[in-house]
Amino acid sequence: MAEIRVNPTRMEMKSYQKRYQTARRGHKLLKDKRDELMRQFLDVVREDKALRERVESALQEVYGGFTVAGAVSNPKMLQEALIYPKKEGSLEVDSRNLMSVNVPVFHLHIHAEGNSDHYNYGMAFTSGELDSALRALNGILEDLLRMAELEKTAQLLAEEIERTRRRVNALEYILMPQYLQIIRSIRMKLDENDRGNTTRLMKVKDMMLQAQLEQNAKADEEEDPA
Repeated sequence: MAEIRVNPTRMEMKSYQKRYQTARRGHKLLKDKRDELMRQFLDVVREDKALRERVESALQEVYGGFTVAGAVSNPKMLQEALIYPKKEGSLEVDSRNLMSVNVPVFHLHIHAEGNSDHYNYGMAFTSGELDSALRALNGILEDLLRMAELEKTAQLLAEEIERTRRRVNALEYILMPQYLQIIRSIRMKLDENDRGNTTRLMKVKDMMLQAQLEQNAKADEEEDPA
């Protein structure tokens, strides 16, 4: 730890004592923030894990349906069936404050032509597996967006946790011990100065007492020359 030179005065000691108390309060607040961030982070991770398992299971069904549909249908016909979408979607990205971290919030708006189903093709020349795959894919769209929102939130929270952890460690292991060392150093110097002043006062008192004794002895000799 680098040594900091300060003036060993009582005013300087009081200044560093105030800094130490401020650092202690900041350390406690940052620790509380770190703990709450960790709690929020774990909640997000647990929700994301459950959602991911559900989405991956649904995607397996979707991929399986598209694979079967591609096997039993003409590839060109399959491409023509899917080339023109019946629905359009717009994504609105908002944010909310979570423990001083701005995390994303996604809002999906679907605009459909005609009826609200998700089939953009006729039923005559397509397979039922394609219908099932599109139905399953349409059912997990909200979950996919929610999962993206959660994973970005987890990333931002992890970065904030790391920053907060570094600040806590800097206060706990660098700044606060440094302030305590400076306060102890100033106190030792002041005590040393007090002891020096006391010693000088005692010496001056002894010298004055000695001078008084010598003066009294001289006065006695002058009064009694014999």
